[in-house]
Amino acid sequence: MAKRSSLFLRIIEGKKLPAKDLTGSSDPYCIVRIDNETIIRTATIWKTLSPFWGEEYNVHLPSTFHSISFYVMDEDAISRDDVIGKVSIAKDVLTANPKGVDSWMSLSEIDPDEEVQGEIHLRIEICSNSSTPKLRCHVFEARDLARKDLNGASDPFVRVQYNGKTQESSVVKKSCYPRWNEVFDFALDDAMAENTLYVEVWDWDLVSKNDFLGKVAFNINKLQMIQQKEGWFLLLPDKARRSETEGNLGSLRLQLRLRDESVLPSSYYQPLTELLLQSVTTNNGEKGNLLALIDELITTENRQEVATNLVKLFLGQGLAKQFLNVVIKLELDKTTEPNTLFRNNSLASKSMECFLKVAGMQYLHNILGPTINRVFEEKKYVELDPNKVEFKEAGCSGLHRCQTEVDIIQQSVQCLQSYLTELVEAIVTSVEQCPSVIRATFRELFKSVEARFPQDRYQNIKYVAVTSFLCLRFFSPAIMSPKLFYLRPKHADARTSRTLLLLAKAIQSIGNLDANEARGKEIWMAPLQHNIQQGVAFFKDFIIKLIDIEEDQELDCQKRLRLQTTSTIKEGYLLMHRAKERGILTSSHFKKHYFCLNCEALCHSKMPNAKNSAFIPLSKIRAIEKVDEKCFGSPYVMQIISTDGRGQFEIMYLQCKNVNELNQWLSSLRKYCVSNEQMLNSYHPGVFKGEKWSCCHQKEKTAPGCDKTHFGVTLQEWNDPFNPDLESHLIYRQLLAIRDTLTQKYVECKERNDAPVSSSEGTNMMDIPNKLFQIIQDLERAHRNFERWETSMTKNMSVELLT
Repeated sequence: MAKRSSLFLRIIEGKKLPAKDLTGSSDPYCIVRIDNETIIRTATIWKTLSPFWGEEYNVHLPSTFHSISFYVMDEDAISRDDVIGKVSIAKDVLTANPKGVDSWMSLSEIDPDEEVQGEIHLRIEICSNSSTPKLRCHVFEARDLARKDLNGASDPFVRVQYNGKTQESSVVKKSCYPRWNEVFDFALDDAMAENTLYVEVWDWDLVSKNDFLGKVAFNINKLQMIQQKEGWFLLLPDKARRSETEGNLGSLRLQLRLRDESVLPSSYYQPLTELLLQSVTTNNGEKGNLLALIDELITTENRQEVATNLVKLFLGQGLAKQFLNVVIKLELDKTTEPNTLFRNNSLASKSMECFLKVAGMQYLHNILGPTINRVFEEKKYVELDPNKVEFKEAGCSGLHRCQTEVDIIQQSVQCLQSYLTELVEAIVTSVEQCPSVIRATFRELFKSVEARFPQDRYQNIKYVAVTSFLCLRFFSPAIMSPKLFYLRPKHADARTSRTLLLLAKAIQSIGNLDANEARGKEIWMAPLQHNIQQGVAFFKDFIIKLIDIEEDQELDCQKRLRLQTTSTIKEGYLLMHRAKERGILTSSHFKKHYFCLNCEALCHSKMPNAKNSAFIPLSKIRAIEKVDEKCFGSPYVMQIISTDGRGQFEIMYLQCKNVNELNQWLSSLRKYCVSNEQMLNSYHPGVFKGEKWSCCHQKEKTAPGCDKTHFGVTLQEWNDPFNPDLESHLIYRQLLAIRDTLTQKYVECKERNDAPVSSSEGTNMMDIPNKLFQIIQDLERAHRNFERWETSMTKNMSVELLT
């Protein structure tokens, strides 16, 4: 049974932050850490003490993680960034709130004695061989200790305390992965009231005070029952966080929701998957359809998540078009007023929205990307509403004359017309670039709406049905928020956001296929009326061409379409260096290469689309990890450990521009290599130079790694590989949440079925709830059995340890 934790987090805003700059303000941003690993950096919000970020992420984590921390920083252009405060949330707090946490949390001051990290390998045992029992502490090594010195490392030593006596280990210079392998013996005293052994790790300093790195405490009375205890132990802070500093550093508003998923083997989900597939491959009618039942019973707040899981499941089975046809027809049968068609957040609307994001994201990037990038690069002040014109933002038109309101609006119109013309042309000429599965789905949508509303007065509805999804739920949201659609790495500033909003309004007006509607609502949009009217005419012709898909093109839709069929998963320029047998590694060895990750290999060359390119097969990759900052003077370097044709390890070092780019590459590579055989459990975070590893000082290049690998930490993205078992499990979890409602529906259907019915309609109505109810019970029973088995295995392991 596969286990994983999924964390949704949204960093909303901050308030009442302290001023860190001479101007009486700050430039705040947030850093998010899972345990000791930095995974996210938000955008910097300049010159404010009440920043709004509004950034959200989904993070996949190993179930063994301990806490999540949010550090609020003040960015400085010259000096080192200042720390404003932090919020730390333990995993237990998130687990105790299954519906999630949404609240303001006070920032606390960072206490050096609390900023500990890493683990220590110990064996604690009671030696009773001699006449005097001894307590023995064997200190082997430690890993990922906090960096306390300016050289990016520490000089750690261990202090062991018991019964008023203290012993210390040797100091390991310049290492966060020290190896001691030293033994400390104490006379065992059973009469002690507080029979506790303390193991502390310190950073030795020649001049200043030694820095605390963490500690572990052992209850010796409990240890006497098992005689010996060995393992890796998490280093803990020395004292509880000081509460008197809370509230003085401002607050952070966060939303978090943790879900621990235990996914059963595929065979357990097969009945549920088959029942879902039957709902689109057989014609049971609306009343006997499982999807109709789900649409009726699922709650509004869970509809988005259910739609996402269903779309991914049917995409993986090559039945996305058929699934969307069913939910669209369910929506059409319930719609009496055509002007309200697909305007609510129904299962059909949410499913189509998710489908476009998953199947059409690359298409979206190709079409909108050039114009969006141009808007960000030009950063022009654009405003059409006279009530919102700001002369200080517009500047002067010359040395002696300030711009008037008319000047600003006229320049804004010219600028927006240029952007809008470029966008419309890119969209209406993109028929051949649009994925065939989307074209075929829109063709069925067009025909279904035309059949439902054939009257002449509704002749535009079939066009609006297509544009309501393509423009209102796909293009326009991506234009307004490019970062959420992976078009830009950061959110737009206020000036660029306004330009994007006006462009999105224009595209929405074109998508409504009613040029007069926009002019009636917002009169100041009138200067774009001619462009909008042209766009409406172009879009109708575009839709006709879009749905005119040939049979041989549609065959591509019938094949199994998995999420990883995207030819390119990630691409871009990175700085690269390959480790050699000899020579000293420095940052100057890095060369700029263009990297392209697909489902089979990581390719790289000096230029994009180069004829000759090198590559690493993904099946040969054994680990993808970060590199210590001190190695190359950059915190944004990662290493890819792979095997060559002879089975020997090779290391490639890649340097990214920032922490977000680094984590995006790490996530993409880890997701597609996680199932590789012979993945490493440990690695060296340093480099091999000067005849030894810089991290742990081992002198053999083939020495085992000194830190554990982190392939379980990944960010969720639109092109994640398809996992059918996980999607089936998530659908089961949603159905389990509405089991009471489903039971009531089952009883209603049973009562209706007991009544005399001439046709087989009653049997169909009874059959679906009955089967679904039984499947949910079977899955729930299977989960309980696996939990009992795990509990039993844990107890057996404890018994073996005791004996």
